[in-house]
Amino acid sequence: MLYSIRHLTKFLYKHPVSESMMETRMHPRSDANQRCLTFHLSVSPRCRVFSYRDHLGNNVHHFDIPGQHRQLVIVAESLVEVQPPVEIPSFLAPDAWADLDSIVSQGDYWEFLFPSEFCAPTALLDQLAADLDVRRRDDPLMLLHELNERVYRYFDYVPRSTKVDSPIDHALETRNGVCQDFAHIMITLIRTKLHLPCRYVSGYLAHREHDEDTDRSRASATHAWVEVLMPHFGWVGFDPTNWLVAGERHIRTAIGRDYADVPPTHGMFRGRAKSELTVAVRVTPSEGTPSMDSEMPVPEDWSILVEKAQALPDSPPPLTRQQQMAQQQQ
Repeated sequence: MLYSIRHLTKFLYKHPVSESMMETRMHPRSDANQRCLTFHLSVSPRCRVFSYRDHLGNNVHHFDIPGQHRQLVIVAESLVEVQPPVEIPSFLAPDAWADLDSIVSQGDYWEFLFPSEFCAPTALLDQLAADLDVRRRDDPLMLLHELNERVYRYFDYVPRSTKVDSPIDHALETRNGVCQDFAHIMITLIRTKLHLPCRYVSGYLAHREHDEDTDRSRASATHAWVEVLMPHFGWVGFDPTNWLVAGERHIRTAIGRDYADVPPTHGMFRGRAKSELTVAVRVTPSEGTPSMDSEMPVPEDWSILVEKAQALPDSPPPLTRQQQMAQQQQ
């Protein structure tokens, strides 16, 4: 399956800032069942963009805008081919725990086994583990299928109920959250109670338009889920937000210990001003690879959104005579 992805991010500053330094992770990965065929990153104000791959193979772009500006707009466009994954069974052999422990002992998985910034155990997390009976039993794959469903049913998906830097206790207290909260909670349970390598996946979910669509996550936002190491299958993805095993609709952008390792944008600016963030995502099936000299089709509503995002902010009203006199006296 081919997917066309557009990801727009806009930072609007209340007052002009003199410099912006930014790092992005919006370039889909090419590995396993997925290939990124084309990728383009547009930045306004215009600047030179550099790229590298981190130690986990994530594509990272970074840039510096030294001139004064009141807004920063980033538009990432990509075309990704996703192959149908290997079908994951409901359970494994009775000796799967021993096989898994042997694999872990012979590999280098330490960073996905220990707590991280957003995946550290708490008293509320321990209580949830007791309520959901999260302990080594049955076989690891059967238990993960069960845990994926139980996290899905335990929490309500409520947009903007938490922030990107919210600790897991916020979602545990209210039983509300978004995809990154559910991923962080499931990762912490798996690492601390089952002692299995588990990692955070940032990316996109291609939503369906027919009546059977039961996805809780928003089509206009990025998505997050988890991957757990399993015997015979390697890293298997679980999506507790939508009670899914990650498949052809899950498009992987970056992997890490938790959200802190793989935010879509991470940076700073020089100046004293409040900033307003706007994000929009569109994932659509694509009929094929566009030719090098033809543009990818842009839906009308997306064109309007990009045009508004790239429009110059309104100029502040001219100072009154009294304000000018007050400035001169300072």
